[in-house]
Amino acid sequence: MMKFKSKRFGIRFGFGKRTNNKAIQQDQQQKGFGNNNNNSSCCNNEIKWELRPGGMLVQKRQESIGEDLISIRVSTFANFHDLSIEATSTFGELKMVLSLVTGLEPKQQRLLFKGKEREDDEYLHMVGVGEKDKVLLLEDPAFKEKKLLDLNNISTSCPTIIV
Repeated sequence: MMKFKSKRFGIRFGFGKRTNNKAIQQDQQQKGFGNNNNNSSCCNNEIKWELRPGGMLVQKRQESIGEDLISIRVSTFANFHDLSIEATSTFGELKMVLSLVTGLEPKQQRLLFKGKEREDDEYLHMVGVGEKDKVLLLEDPAFKEKKLLDLNNISTSCPTIIV
């Protein structure tokens, strides 16, 4: 069984008798509880809350523009590209950006980070991609082989005419 060390401890938590409401309000104001009408002690940073889909009430995140952009270096065997992208982006979104830069379709790209191939639905920040990290871009061997076969078929199917 727990014993209280002082009456004041019990009074603060509602276990003791205190009938003076003004004394309770002063005690709460000293501890930061209750409504303070004094504007100098009130702060402008109100805590905003949001309700998540699972029903959990959590403190709302601060939305900051431009602070969550990270610079990454995407390298191929021949060259590299420095990109700035949001940290909360997925590898699929990174492939879309790289398709504009390299000319390879996202289906033809394979992205490796920390020695592992990453799926399109994985988030950069969840995997650990940070500022100035390096991501390796490889062309999918199946598409590379298909492209070579298509080039061979085009060259063999065209008859040469000698005049």
